[in-house]
Amino acid sequence: MSDADRFRAEPAQILLVEDNPGDVRLTKEAFKQGRIENDLHVVSDGTEALDFLGRQGPYTDVPHPDLVLLDLNLPGKDGEEVLEELKADPALRSIPVIVLTSSRAEEDVVKSYELHANAYLTKPVDPDEFIETVRAFEKFWFSVVRLPPEGDS
Repeated sequence: MSDADRFRAEPAQILLVEDNPGDVRLTKEAFKQGRIENDLHVVSDGTEALDFLGRQGPYTDVPHPDLVLLDLNLPGKDGEEVLEELKADPALRSIPVIVLTSSRAEEDVVKSYELHANAYLTKPVDPDEFIETVRAFEKFWFSVVRLPPEGDS
């Protein structure tokens, strides 16, 4: 592995799709404590998420996310609908999507993977455990996993 592969020259672009302000705050805190330089973009519903990903409306100048953290329980268009539309779009389907949700329901896990989620994480209730979970997958996704270059489909 070359140094270029090992160390990112630019911050990781992460899109958090989350409507719970407390979870947004904890996620921001976890990424601030992490070792990976990142820009965390936050939208609070499924329609905004798809606009961000499609660079539509107020999101025409946003960066292409390297990773999407997606809650399933969203107002309006829910996380499953977002996941289904994202993975159906050839320009977006290579973006890894981590479902980060409070749901422990087996049918949600199964459905998320059927819709091509790359991982399913259940949010711990304890704030310290929540931060540790976010930091652990941050390290995994940005230090261990090789992500597709921007523009590949």
